[in-house]
Amino acid sequence: MRLVAIAVCLSSVLVAGPELERARKLYNQTDYDMSLRILLSIPQKDAAIHALIGRNYYMQGDYKRASEELEKACNADPANAEYALWMGRSLGRRAETSSFVTAPGYASRAREYFEKSVALNPRDLDALNDLFEYYLEAPGILGGGLDKARATAARIARINPGDGYLAEARIAEHRKQYSAAEDQLRRAVESAPHQVGRLIALARFLTKQGRIQEADQSLARAERIAPDSPRVMYARADIYIETGRNLGTARDLLTRYLTSELTPDDPPRAEAARLLRRVSESGL
Repeated sequence: MRLVAIAVCLSSVLVAGPELERARKLYNQTDYDMSLRILLSIPQKDAAIHALIGRNYYMQGDYKRASEELEKACNADPANAEYALWMGRSLGRRAETSSFVTAPGYASRAREYFEKSVALNPRDLDALNDLFEYYLEAPGILGGGLDKARATAARIARINPGDGYLAEARIAEHRKQYSAAEDQLRRAVESAPHQVGRLIALARFLTKQGRIQEADQSLARAERIAPDSPRVMYARADIYIETGRNLGTARDLLTRYLTSELTPDDPPRAEAARLLRRVSESGL
C-alpha cells in the first residue's frame, strides 16, 4: 500500500509540473481565469499551486479567497518569503475592503506577514516597500508609525538609493513637506532616468500640486523612454480624468490599454475599465 501511495504522489507531481508552468505563463499574461481553471483542476496541490491560485484570486480582486489559498501555501512552506509577502498583501486588501469591525484584525495580520517576509529575505525590496507603506499609513495602535517608516526607508536606501529617495518623498509628502518631497522625487528620477515608474510618480505628485504643465512634461519624458508603454498610457489617462481634461484622449488611451499585452505589474484591466466607464458617463 505504501508503494502505491508513493507512486500516486509521484504521478501527481509529474502531472502538476507542466500544468503549473502553463498556469504560471497564463498568469504572467494576465489571463487569470484560464490560469485558475488549470490550477483548480490539479488533484494534488502543493504550496506553489496554492500560492499561484491565491495570486490569481488577488489579481481578480477576490481577496478572501486569495488569503485562504495563500495561507495554505504559507502553512505548507513557512520559510518562503514570497508567500508571506503575498499573504500580507491579500490581508491588507481585505482590511481596506472590510468593515471597521474586522479591518483592524486583517491589518495587524498583514503587518505580521510583511514583517515575516522581510525577516526571511531582508534584501527583498518588494517586501521592504510594502512594509514601509504599512508603517507610514497605519496608526500606532495597529503597529504603524513614522519612526518605523523612517527606519525601513533607511534599509531600502542601503539596498537601492533610488528607491530610498522615493520612500523619503513619501514621508515628506505625508508630513506635508512638499518641497522636500519634490526634491526627493527628482533625485529618484535622476538616479535612474530610464525608469518610467519614477517619472510617473513625479507626474502624479506634480498633478496633486496643481502643476499640470510640469506633470505633462514628466509623462512626455516617460513616453520618449518607453513608447507605447501600457503603464505610461494608463497613467496619462488616469491623470487626464483626475484633472477633468482631454477626456477624449483619455478614452482612446484606455481603449488601447485594454487591448495591450499586460503583465501582473501593470494596473489591472478592471481598473482601466472602471476609468473608461467614468469617461463614458461624462458624455464623451
